[in-house]
Amino acid sequence: MNRRILRFTFVCAFALVLADGSIIAQAQQRRRAQEEKPKPDLADVAYGPHQRNVLDLWKARSDKPAPLVVFIHGGGFRGGSKDALSPALLDGLLKHGISVMAINYRLSPEVHFPAHYFDCARAIQFARYKAKEWSIDPKRIGATGGSAGAGTLLWLGFHNDLADAKNADPALRESTRLSCMAVMGAQSTYDPRLIKEWVGEAAAKHPALQGFYGLKDDELDSPKAHKLYEDASPVNYLTADDPPVFLFYNEADRPLPPDAPVGAGIHHPNFGKRLKEKMDALKLECVMKQQAEYRDSGGNPPADMVRFFVKHLRGQEAASKP
Repeated sequence: MNRRILRFTFVCAFALVLADGSIIAQAQQRRRAQEEKPKPDLADVAYGPHQRNVLDLWKARSDKPAPLVVFIHGGGFRGGSKDALSPALLDGLLKHGISVMAINYRLSPEVHFPAHYFDCARAIQFARYKAKEWSIDPKRIGATGGSAGAGTLLWLGFHNDLADAKNADPALRESTRLSCMAVMGAQSTYDPRLIKEWVGEAAAKHPALQGFYGLKDDELDSPKAHKLYEDASPVNYLTADDPPVFLFYNEADRPLPPDAPVGAGIHHPNFGKRLKEKMDALKLECVMKQQAEYRDSGGNPPADMVRFFVKHLRGQEAASKP
């Protein structure tokens, strides 16, 4: 074997080791997260017909129906799991008498917009359908998530109620409205034209977007695509009666460099800034935090998110308690 072939073989083998190590590291991280969390009271409960339409539920200790926070995982609409729920967030919510539900939903490329959104909507409706059995207060439901999960719940939180009073499925007669949302790395638009304007071309070309919409290469700038982009973008549904939002971003708050790799900037704070501008104009509460603020002043995002949920789901008096 000549040196060139030998070198190529070594590089490929090393790359495979790195890739395998990354996969192993991710699996170990998920396992550690599961070990840190208490077992759910209800695990892998089916809320719909697909094998990924399952949820876990942790019930808060309460003598009366408790508020609920729904966790929607990220992963670019093509990966991820309910196991990504933060142990710190779960622990804080349960300690303050708030039940927690984490869900899986269908992924691309098997499905395209709006299937991911509708699965998550159905999970919220299913929780309300089971409210009495699970001791949940159906009038106090908030939601949290990161990245794709964050964008999904912003869409649900701003969208008109999807309840269908005449549906044969009793769960789908329930409301999809939310009381509040606390999100991480949220995209407030999934319109590549706006993403390019707000953040940069690298973010607008994120590979997950084409699969999310199920578009072919020659359809990306078509009227069909433009309609999908507008329909899928949470900010387009914002109105003065929408719930309060807490936004957290850990990506650097600076312009993308000209040579930024494709997909860079998809969690850029500019998504939050544009949303906050519109919410402020409507006099809606929108709290935005960035990682640099925590480095300078201490504290941590999960604790602030818990306080936000307690304030809006249990009232100001409860929020003032340690």
